[in-house]
Amino acid sequence: MKVLITGISGFLGINLTRYLLALGEYEVYGIDLVNFDYPEADRIHFLQGDIRDRAAVQSLMPGMDYVVHCAAALPLYPPEEIYSTEVEGTHILLDEALKSGVKRFVHISSTAVYGVPDHHPLYETDEVLGVGPYGEAKIQAEAWCSRYREQGQYVSVIRPKSFVGPERLGVFAIFYAWAREGRNFPMIGDGKNRYQLLDVDDVCQAIVGCFHAEGDLANSTFNIGAAEYTTMKEDYQAVLDEAGFGKRIVCFPAGLVVFALKVLEKLKLSPLYPWIYETASKDSFVSIEKAQTQLGFAPKYSNKEAMIRNYRWYLAHYSEISKEKGVTHRVPWDEKILKIAKLFF
Repeated sequence: MKVLITGISGFLGINLTRYLLALGEYEVYGIDLVNFDYPEADRIHFLQGDIRDRAAVQSLMPGMDYVVHCAAALPLYPPEEIYSTEVEGTHILLDEALKSGVKRFVHISSTAVYGVPDHHPLYETDEVLGVGPYGEAKIQAEAWCSRYREQGQYVSVIRPKSFVGPERLGVFAIFYAWAREGRNFPMIGDGKNRYQLLDVDDVCQAIVGCFHAEGDLANSTFNIGAAEYTTMKEDYQAVLDEAGFGKRIVCFPAGLVVFALKVLEKLKLSPLYPWIYETASKDSFVSIEKAQTQLGFAPKYSNKEAMIRNYRWYLAHYSEISKEKGVTHRVPWDEKILKIAKLFF
């Protein structure tokens, strides 16, 4: 079976590649703007290109059994980049998949489509109220999925919670660096909120579930997340305990911290963007019942286990991790003002 993975050089892309190769049933093809510089390069077919380039997509699509659309522009990207990647790119992929007779198309969306809801857990039938360019673009991309589903293309839409695991850096690299250095870690709010995460292996499991679900069971939209999670303070404390320095999560009033970060953001000194710091102290979890029932989704990792697995990978590969800073999940984010703040922790 041939599988095309968009965004194959990214965090999800490389993990899905390894997951599929390990199963031994799939021939993996991929496209990404970034070079695929992993050891698995000689085991896949790779095109360094842009999903917004119809000719590039046309060169890859014929003969594909499945397409997994992982390519995305993250919230820190310029709005026009987010829109063109999420909306226009998704439209082109769906159009060419339909023309080429692709059996199943799996679109990786986000729970950001729900905005900042007033209830939990969230269900697939809840209203979508995406906040900011990223959330709005994800909603528009899902709308294209619905249109092509009506035209006969089999389309699974997966809305994962924030996921971690091997190769995940980004904002989590800031936390792991503090844990490795034996520091306490500041948390926005009292830490009593429940913030569901997800292990990347469990995302891959759900994707393969979409390939094999019977009939029209996967021709729909699914929330996925960890089945087991406690409070945010408890889950993050598990990583500090793993680090072994006896350090603790230190909580600060949410209102005060959010105000300070907004000021720091204007000064370009905040390491976090608004979506992170404005929701970090709130509940955020979804129902995964539909995915469990229709896809056979059975997440292996709890929040704590997923974060510890990611942290262990971080330690094992610390010497190889790029010193370059950026806004993707492949590189650590710049700590900015936290470089000074950490001296007090």
